[in-house]
Amino acid sequence: MSVNELYTTFTRVWIPDVDEVWKSAEITRDYQQGEPVLHLRQDDGTLLEYSVGPKGNPLPFLRNPDILVGENDLTALSYLHEPAVLHNLRVRFLESNHIYTYCGIVLVAINPYEELQIYGEEVINAYSGQNMGDMDPHIFAVAEEAYKQMARDERNQSIIVSGESGAGKTVSAKYAMRFFATVGGSANDSNVEEKVLASSPIMEAIGNAKTTRNDNSSRFGKYIEIGFSRNYHIMGAHMRTYLLEKSRVVFQAEDERNYHIFYQLCACSALSELQDLSLTSAEDFTYTSMGENIFIEGVSDADDFNKTRQAFRLLGIKDASQNAIFRVLASILHLGNIEICSERDGESCHVSSDDVHLKHFCRLLGLESQQMEHWLCHRKLVTASETYVKNMSSKQATNARDALAKHIYAGMFQWIVGHINLALHTSSKQHSFIGVLDIYGFETFEVNSFEQFCINYANEKLQQQFNSHVFKLEQEEYMKEQIPWTLIDFHDNQPCIDLIEARLGVLDLLDEECKVPKGTDQNWAQKLYKQHASSAHFQKPRMSNSSFIIIHFADKVEYECDGFLEKNRDTVYDEQINILKASQVQLVADLFSSKDGDPPPKTSRVHVRAAKSAPKAPNKEHRKTVGLQFRSSLHLLMETLNATTPHYVRCIKPNDYKEAFSFDSRRAVQQLRACGVLETIRISAAGYPSRWTYSDFFSRYRVLMRKSDMLCADRKLVCRQLLETLVKDGDMFQFGKTKIFFRAGQVAYLEKLRADKFRAACIMIQKTVRGWLQRVRYQKIRKSVILLQRYGRGYLARRYAEYLRLTRAAIICQKNYRMARERRAFITVRQATVVIQAYARGLFTRRIYQEFVLHHKAMIIQRNVRGWLQRARFKRMRLAAVVLQCAFRRVRAQRLFKALKMDAGSAERLKKLDAGMENKIVQLQRKMDDQGKEYRAQNEQLLQANTTLGSELSRLQKQLQQARSQQGDATQLSVLQAELERLRAELVEAKAQRSRLEEDHLTQKLGLTQRVAELEEENSLLKSEKEELNLKIQQQSSRAAEDAGSALLRAEMDAERRRYQNLLKEYSRLEQRYENLKEEVSLPKFQPGHHRNPSNQSSQESDSNYTSISTSEVGDSEDAIQLVEEMGVHKAAMDISVFVKLQKRVRELESERKRLQANVDKMEELARQQGSDVRSPAAEQQAADLAYNNLKRQELESENKKLKNDLNELRRSIADRNSPEENQGGYNLLLSQLRSATEELDARKEEVLILKTQIVSAVEQREKNHRLEDRDGSSSPVDQDEELKTYQDLSESHKMLEAELQSQTRQHGDELEALHTQIELLKDDIEKKQEMLNYTTSLSPEALLEYSVQLEITRLTDDNLDLKELVEKLEKNERKLKKQLRIYMKKVQELEGRRSQKQALLHAILTTTMSSVSRSGHAKAELGRQVTLQRKEKDFEGMLEYCKDDEALLIKTLITDMRPDDVSGTVPCLPAYVLFMCVRHADYINDDHKVESLLTASINAIKRALKRNDDFDTTSFWLANTSRLLHCLKQYSGDEAFMIHNTAKQNEHCLKNFDLTEYRQVLSDLSIQIYQQLVRVGEAVIQPMIVSAMLESESIPSLAGVKPMGYRNRSSSMDNDGDGPGGYTLKALIRQLGQFHGVMRDHGLDPEIVGQVVRQLFHCVNAITLNNLLLRKDVCSWSTGMQLRYNTSQMEEWLRANNLYQSQAAATLEPIIQAAQLLQVKKKTSQDADAICSLCSALNSQQIVKILNLYTPLNEFEERVTVSFIRNIQNRLQERNDPPQLLLDTKQMFPVLFPYAPSALSLETLHIPASLGLNFLIRV
Repeated sequence: MSVNELYTTFTRVWIPDVDEVWKSAEITRDYQQGEPVLHLRQDDGTLLEYSVGPKGNPLPFLRNPDILVGENDLTALSYLHEPAVLHNLRVRFLESNHIYTYCGIVLVAINPYEELQIYGEEVINAYSGQNMGDMDPHIFAVAEEAYKQMARDERNQSIIVSGESGAGKTVSAKYAMRFFATVGGSANDSNVEEKVLASSPIMEAIGNAKTTRNDNSSRFGKYIEIGFSRNYHIMGAHMRTYLLEKSRVVFQAEDERNYHIFYQLCACSALSELQDLSLTSAEDFTYTSMGENIFIEGVSDADDFNKTRQAFRLLGIKDASQNAIFRVLASILHLGNIEICSERDGESCHVSSDDVHLKHFCRLLGLESQQMEHWLCHRKLVTASETYVKNMSSKQATNARDALAKHIYAGMFQWIVGHINLALHTSSKQHSFIGVLDIYGFETFEVNSFEQFCINYANEKLQQQFNSHVFKLEQEEYMKEQIPWTLIDFHDNQPCIDLIEARLGVLDLLDEECKVPKGTDQNWAQKLYKQHASSAHFQKPRMSNSSFIIIHFADKVEYECDGFLEKNRDTVYDEQINILKASQVQLVADLFSSKDGDPPPKTSRVHVRAAKSAPKAPNKEHRKTVGLQFRSSLHLLMETLNATTPHYVRCIKPNDYKEAFSFDSRRAVQQLRACGVLETIRISAAGYPSRWTYSDFFSRYRVLMRKSDMLCADRKLVCRQLLETLVKDGDMFQFGKTKIFFRAGQVAYLEKLRADKFRAACIMIQKTVRGWLQRVRYQKIRKSVILLQRYGRGYLARRYAEYLRLTRAAIICQKNYRMARERRAFITVRQATVVIQAYARGLFTRRIYQEFVLHHKAMIIQRNVRGWLQRARFKRMRLAAVVLQCAFRRVRAQRLFKALKMDAGSAERLKKLDAGMENKIVQLQRKMDDQGKEYRAQNEQLLQANTTLGSELSRLQKQLQQARSQQGDATQLSVLQAELERLRAELVEAKAQRSRLEEDHLTQKLGLTQRVAELEEENSLLKSEKEELNLKIQQQSSRAAEDAGSALLRAEMDAERRRYQNLLKEYSRLEQRYENLKEEVSLPKFQPGHHRNPSNQSSQESDSNYTSISTSEVGDSEDAIQLVEEMGVHKAAMDISVFVKLQKRVRELESERKRLQANVDKMEELARQQGSDVRSPAAEQQAADLAYNNLKRQELESENKKLKNDLNELRRSIADRNSPEENQGGYNLLLSQLRSATEELDARKEEVLILKTQIVSAVEQREKNHRLEDRDGSSSPVDQDEELKTYQDLSESHKMLEAELQSQTRQHGDELEALHTQIELLKDDIEKKQEMLNYTTSLSPEALLEYSVQLEITRLTDDNLDLKELVEKLEKNERKLKKQLRIYMKKVQELEGRRSQKQALLHAILTTTMSSVSRSGHAKAELGRQVTLQRKEKDFEGMLEYCKDDEALLIKTLITDMRPDDVSGTVPCLPAYVLFMCVRHADYINDDHKVESLLTASINAIKRALKRNDDFDTTSFWLANTSRLLHCLKQYSGDEAFMIHNTAKQNEHCLKNFDLTEYRQVLSDLSIQIYQQLVRVGEAVIQPMIVSAMLESESIPSLAGVKPMGYRNRSSSMDNDGDGPGGYTLKALIRQLGQFHGVMRDHGLDPEIVGQVVRQLFHCVNAITLNNLLLRKDVCSWSTGMQLRYNTSQMEEWLRANNLYQSQAAATLEPIIQAAQLLQVKKKTSQDADAICSLCSALNSQQIVKILNLYTPLNEFEERVTVSFIRNIQNRLQERNDPPQLLLDTKQMFPVLFPYAPSALSLETLHIPASLGLNFLIRV
């Protein structure tokens, strides 16, 4: 294109400006070539005649179209020049707050001087795995590109970070290393990545300092090599440093500081471990106070010191070594404070021997004080024949001291770097590395010295390498696309480098002058002038003979020669070094002994000094100058960089004032010139900078094509024909294999043609529409004019119209004038009002604050005084109470002791303890009446016996008198008479005692009845008070609880469930980690031959991760375990009471089992004795009956006791709570259960009493029968013995009654104690409620509402849990007791049957007994036959039997070798049903070991199968089977909660012997782990498809537009041939989701779980899509919003079509739906801002502002979002309390819930295909 076509009217250009460097202007008149003046209009409206021509300025640079402004890549600009680059950077930095921009292969980073939330781990995850052009520019993108190229090309990489001080080099390098540490974390537990990051605080402490430009400036260069293994995990690192600024140790300019470590030591000098250093404030030391400012705003040196020490520890540097380092550093400070006093002659000096700092210096370093004092002021001169000791002047001694300090610090610096490398070193061989170079940028100051010379020399070398690399990349691109190319002329700075480093160059002459004994800086300068006067890059200043100028690639720099020689020599006297070598501190001795000999080579290994010193070599180290060392290390660095693939990061400092987001154009241009960015632009502009793929070019410029061209299938041919038609000059473009290459400016020309085409089309449309409108208007006017009068009304109308126009103009003028006047007045008044309000509000606020402070202090004083008074009062009251209690208790104890002493032998004490239970007393009275009747009968028998005995006695007396004559023995009669009198006396006494007992019983009953009535009355009063308090609290909290209760409970449950599942996820990860580590350990230890490993052992020992479960311990603990399931393991683990109850219940059940087993063993032993011993049937029968009766009585008593305890617990629990109205139904159910339990308890008591009376009556009847038989047989004096036996039996019955009375008394005491406990609990409850009421009255309404809701939720939760626990416990105890009672009744019936058979054999006369026995035997036989029939029916009862040896085969066939396709045509979840049927059979045969082994082996086999086959199909299959097995264990567990939905047949199939609650928990955990694995597998499959399908594919054809792309085109790091990354479409993504849904549905997975999986996958789609949208500028456009909204609607339609819309999956898409709407809505007015704020409720403020900043128009007809509109949005969003997180967490896992889903399948009808090979299973 010619100049005449470019420089036309309305074309915008850039002209130079003094302040802003470049200023925009617009051409007002077409320019013709040859004209001397270009007519321009500036932005402020001023006209300018810009002179051009050969003698004037060249033509100004053209400005890019607005559509290209703000591009991510500067090479995408059509016009590549300095003003375009500067303007693009300014717009991105100030308007969009984007600090990163690509410039070809360079990442330009501008320091924002503000913390940005763009470096979090979620951002690292977002950039990880992405191509460099896919996302917005970022340091993480460069790091990811380096990491990817290292893995793909197997070539080492380097990231070169450069820039001047304060530009952010160190931070950028730190973030790059953080990316590598996160993405390439170490494969083992060595934490190498943490050590790499930990080296930064140490190096910042010893190598960074505050300067005038930067508070944390790196005063050295470093190159860190991060080593990677073959798996690309970090395995080590190595650091090399360059040119430490040693002069800063002894000198700092104004407002600068020394190195941070000195101020950190001084700030922590008060620590005990640092007191030995004798440090004080930094102001007291010369080396730290020269800058006159020892503090940095916002930085705590003490905190930084703690971080430094922590980093030392992490790197393995022990505390002893740290203390030694601190001693050396402290000694440097003391060395700087040593005062050197000059002598009178001025040629010598001395140091005072009493100098405190000298003593501290020598003590810290372990030196001899006298020698150091001497050699600080003297030096040794060695000649050929003699050695002299020469005095030094004060200035020379000071310089020598400073040189020594610099030498010590440099040695300490290198020692620390060496130990850091040692800590980061690894013995394994590294496969590749990525180097991060953090080096100083080009520097120029008012006074430039030796340091600036070395820095600029290094930048010259780096710029040369950079230019050659850029040229090489351009050449490779042209060759790849087969573009003919010619050599591009670029700036070669080799002559400048030769000037510095070549033979007789600047460094060579400097080293030569340093060797001259009396060489000076002036002589060296003269040699430079003489040698290089003819060089093009060397100049001599006109006004100076002590400086020189070198023309660098960036700028001219003038260097002052003063100090060059001294800094290059870096002279340190040998005498001082020798003193340091003789140090008593090992570190110091090693530090300077290692300086001997040649320096070790720069390798990755750290060399350690040998124990024995080698022979002393010539001291060459001191002869090596600093320049020579720096040149050697720089050459080594360049060799390393040339052997790697470099990546460039150029850091720019936007201003010198450290202001956030402030841009100084002059400073920015200066740095852009110095860092090579503009050189990259120039090289790109010299060739073909603009590059388009054929498809993108066709999509963008098809508007310029003809209709016939659009129909052609060959797009390359169409593009070629179009360009040949539009661009006549063939050199302006080239056609490559996949791209079209354009010269600079051609894209702008094409954009102009495209805009002209659109403009012409718009004009045509406007012309047609306006013509139609005018024709319509004309017809209307014509019709109106015909109807109106032709002249008069027309004139009136015209005059009236003129009047209206004038009036309107006047009104507008008046309006504007009045508005301006009123606005000025309003602004003045408002400003004055604001000032007055500010001062008044400040005054009022200060008064309020002072009053608040006074009130606060008064409250503190009152609180303390009142607390002291109350404590004192409490102590006095407590002391008085203790004294009164002691006195009262003493009196009561004395009285009680006397009463107990008097009543110790009587039964009144026992009677006073009667419980007063009315029903028991009635029963006891009835029993006593029966016994009284028997007693009266016995008395009558005794009277008859007495009369008989009296008559018999008289007869015997007569016979005795007769016998005396015959026998003289009278002793027997006297004995009988005495015995008879004694028996009569005992009978009388027994009667009297019985009457006393009855009287005492009546009195005690009355007293207890009265006491119970009083307690009940007091209890009712307490309950009424409690109900009133509860009513008040409920009235205050009922309104809030109704609305927020359910939502809060649901949120808490979700949080608990999420926390528990995260723990499970962490557990599975650690388990996988353990297995991986075990495999790693086993691999290197492999030896030939056979070794026993876990695979050779049993599966139960090697694979089981769960302890075996004992059925005795599981037993009845289901209530507590179910409570744990409902609460969640994490919450239940914190609730200690749950586990205490569980342990208590286990112990009770264990003791009960032992007792029952002992009873059964005793009964079996009795039965065996009865069967084996037949010699005395009557005695055995009697013993058996007595044993059986005792056993039954004990059993019933124990059951009675347990039932009463449960009843008391339930009563107390009900009495301790106030049931709300909504739980009235639950309490009615509890009361009905209580009544049934009470009735059963009464029945059991009746059975006990009847049994006891039967025992006593049976004993008495047998005794009476024996007496009658004996009395009928003979009438001998044996009747007295019978009478004695009768009395003994009566005494025994009396004792039994007393025992019963005592037991009832104890029970009454327990109930009384329970009532007291209940009263105390009620009192405590009333006190708590009162305190609660007082607390609630003091709260604010909002706090009261929140507190009431929390309180009510806590109370209801605790009440529900306790009630549920008590009810379930009571029900289970009842069921178990009934079951045990039925079992024992059966055994008793069997024993009675056997006993009746034996009695029939012994007593043939009892025929009725024989008939009953025969009937019972017949019934038993029938029962046996029925059992046999049931056994036959159990052949089809849904159980599978297998041999124990076939368990491994069963697991292998059913799990290990099972594929989902093998059972595709059968019942879903067939393996789960088969496993459960095997478990049922093991339960049926009561084989607990078989159950444990089968379930444990199954769980471990499923884990191995999932580990081996990690695909979606297999994972879904085993998730369905695991959850189905879990549901089967619940459905057939026998719990009533799970049996509601079962059929009668399914209830018959419930487990009989084992409670598998713990295995249910294990299976639930396994299901959660499989679910998480399934989600991970699904996300891994769809993740590569999401971005392409949701953001890039054209779901709506011809909607998306394509913008010009730069060097960083999409997928630049991929070796594809032009079509970009895989072309995934929305249909492909939906097809994949449909495939997932079909697989889960075919496997029989529960619909609820399917919905949760889909919800999780949709969350992944939403998170990845939104994150890419927030990190990509090219997709933030109106057309992308339209495409995204269409895509989300298609996803919602898919949910509806598959009945998944209710799964809350659609809600997860809400953020991207709102983001799409945000891209489409208007963004201009305040109403639009309000609409955006109300619309985007699912997006946080950062995301909304980010999308608005990224919004990019696709053509020039769209308008950008203005900065003021974005600021308006930010102000409106400040009210939100959004989290500061920009990106969504793609790894977030929603808590999963497995709802109970019973199966309708009958197990007996299940068919097992023969193809599975389960023939060894037997149906039972």
